[in-house]
Amino acid sequence: MAIDQHQDVEHGLEKPFIHKANCLDSDQQNGSISMVLLSTCVAVCGSFQFGSCVGYSSPTQSAIRQDLNLSISEFSMFGSIITIGAMIGAVTSGRLADYIGRKGAMRMSAVFCITGWLAVYFAMEALFLDVGRFCTGYGIGIFSYVVPVFIAEIAPKNLRGGLATLNQLMIVCGASTAYIVGSVVTWRTLALTGLIPCLLILVGLFFIPESPRWLAKVGRKKEFESALHRLRGKNADIMQEANEIQASIDVLLDQPKVRIADLFDPKYIRPVIVGVGLMVFQQFGGINGIGFYSSETFVAAGFSSGKAGTIAYAIIQVPITIVGAVLMDKSGRRPLLMISSAGTCLGCILTGASFFLKEQDLLAGCVPFLAVSGVLVYISAFSIGTGPVPWVVMSEIFPIHIKGVAGSLVVLVNWLGAWLISFTFNYMMAWSSAGTFSIYAAFCALTIVFVAKIMPETKGKTLEEIQASLSS
Repeated sequence: MAIDQHQDVEHGLEKPFIHKANCLDSDQQNGSISMVLLSTCVAVCGSFQFGSCVGYSSPTQSAIRQDLNLSISEFSMFGSIITIGAMIGAVTSGRLADYIGRKGAMRMSAVFCITGWLAVYFAMEALFLDVGRFCTGYGIGIFSYVVPVFIAEIAPKNLRGGLATLNQLMIVCGASTAYIVGSVVTWRTLALTGLIPCLLILVGLFFIPESPRWLAKVGRKKEFESALHRLRGKNADIMQEANEIQASIDVLLDQPKVRIADLFDPKYIRPVIVGVGLMVFQQFGGINGIGFYSSETFVAAGFSSGKAGTIAYAIIQVPITIVGAVLMDKSGRRPLLMISSAGTCLGCILTGASFFLKEQDLLAGCVPFLAVSGVLVYISAFSIGTGPVPWVVMSEIFPIHIKGVAGSLVVLVNWLGAWLISFTFNYMMAWSSAGTFSIYAAFCALTIVFVAKIMPETKGKTLEEIQASLSS
C-alpha cells in the first residue's frame, strides 16, 4: 500500500527512490502488522473473559450448591443474573466507549470483572455470589460491544474480518477453558483464574494505541496521527488513509447529536435493520438453549450421561472457529453466513428428528446417534459463521457518530435474545422436543433469506466505503 501511495504522490521522483521504498515497505508492513496483532491480542483478552464468565456456572453448579447450601432457585438466580448485568452493560457500552474511548471502556470493564470475580471468590452466601455475577455480567456486556468495534477500527481492510473473528474464537476458548479447568479445580480457584485475562488487559492497554477513528472524532489530531503511524508502521505514508478518515469524521461531526429515535431515520435505517436482524436470527436459531443445556439434551435423547457429548461440544468449537477466521476475508461475510445458517438448520433438523423418533418409539438405536450428530453439526456450523459474522458486521456498518447508540441497541438485542432463548428452552422442550428444534430450524432457514436479501457484503472495503454505500 505504501509503495502505491509513494508512486502517486511522488510520481516525479527517480527510480532509485522507488526501489528504496520497496525495501522499506516490508519493514513497515511487518511493524504495522505487529502492532495491529498486539492490539488485537490485548482486546480479545476481553472476549476470553466473556467466555470464561458465561462458562463458569456449568462445571461449578453442584460444588457451589453443596458448599453454600443453595437451593435450585438460588443457583438459577446466580446463573442467570449475568444476563441482566450484560444487558445493562450493553445499554451503556456505546456511550462509554464514545466518552472515555475504546481503551477506557475496556479498562473499566476489566475493573468490573475483577470486582465480580473477587466477590464470587470470597462469597459465603448467595448475595455475594449474585453481586459478583452481576458485576462480571456488566463487564462482559461492555466487552461484547467494544472489542469488535476496536478491532474493526484499527485493522487494515484486508485483515479486518479475520482479526474481528478472533473475538468469537476467544469467547469459545474462554468458555471451553472454564468447562475443562472447572472439572479439576474448586469453584473458588476457578473464580481466581478469571482474573488473569483482566490483568492482561490492564497491563496490555499501556502498550497499544487508542482507536485512531475515535481520536479523530474527539479532535485529538496529533494523537490520531501518532496512533495511525504506530498501527501502519513508523515510516508508512498514512496521508491518504488519514485524509479519508478525517473527511468522514468532518462530515459526521456536522450532524446533530444522535438519539435512539434518530436511528429510524431513512439514512440510518438499513444498517440498523442489518445489525438488529443479524442478532435476532443468531439468537433465535437456538444457540443459547442448545449450548446451555447440551448435557440435558443428550440425556433426554437417551444417553445415560451427557458428559462425553458436552466435552466434544466444547472441544469442537475451537478449531472450527479458527477455520471461520481464515475464511472470513477469503470467502466474504455473506457466503460464509449463508452456508453456516444452512448447517445450523441441518443440525436442528437432525436433532429434532432424533426426538421425533424417540416420541414415536421408532429406530431406538439411531436416536442417540442422531442427537449427538445434530448438536455437533449445529455447533460446528454456528462456530464457522453464525457466531462470528454478526459481530464483525456490527462493528463495520455504523458511522462513528451513531456507533455508540446503534451498537448499544444491537448488543442489547443480542443479550435480550440470549436471555429469552435460555429462559424458554426447558419449557419448550417440555412442550415438544421435536417442535422446539423445528422452530429453531425455521429461524436458521430464514437467516439465509435475510442475508440474501438485505445484508451487504463488507469484505475488502474500508469502513468509510461500507458506511457510505449503506447510507446511499
